[in-house]
Amino acid sequence: MSSNKVIISCAITGSAHVPSMSDALPLTPDQIAAASIEAAKAGAAIIHLHARNPEDGSPTGDPAVYGQFLPVIKQATEAVVNITTGGSATMSVEDRLAAALAFEPEMCSLNMGSLNFAFFPAAKRIARWKYGWEEAYVRDSDGYIFRNTFRDIRTILETLAGAGTKFEHECYDVGHLYNLAHFVDEGLVKPPFLIQMVFGILGGIGPDPENLMFMKQTADRLFGREAY
Repeated sequence: MSSNKVIISCAITGSAHVPSMSDALPLTPDQIAAASIEAAKAGAAIIHLHARNPEDGSPTGDPAVYGQFLPVIKQATEAVVNITTGGSATMSVEDRLAAALAFEPEMCSLNMGSLNFAFFPAAKRIARWKYGWEEAYVRDSDGYIFRNTFRDIRTILETLAGAGTKFEHECYDVGHLYNLAHFVDEGLVKPPFLIQMVFGILGGIGPDPENLMFMKQTADRLFGREAY
């Protein structure tokens, strides 16, 4: 019998989904805190957190909004708090880093490269939009580039190095694994480290079983036991 432990990470609200897609999407600080606590009770060891403007559910990097739910989660759970540095494709690197700099969490997500980050086909499935910002945000994603250049990644790694923050290295395609390998070779990423392989984003690698195996085999070849 395998003795390998399973680490469950739960992303509570993300940035690509809009309120009109689901009534279950947590938007307010109270809803985000409640969903995080529920996830931890269900077995999630890591809570991956984005913030939303409480008034209309739009993505925000404002530390003041994070400050309304982070203490509640920390007091109620033993889960690892993971603050995004991805924010949203419409945010600057500075906006994406603001909350992580303010709270110096034990973990942050880190996209390991730039990519076309699109979800505009979802607009066809929405008959009525709840808020004025949503339709343009979804439809305009055919022009979004999520930017994380080598310089951006280096900046994020170096900026949070003093806080002892570990990273969830998000890899949306095979090339992102090689980008990670570069930073391992440079000594800016030290083992052991966590890789999250992301499948199915329009602009990234597709959600096919063969792709999963290829990504896993590539990660094993590049990193061996250094990654999990």
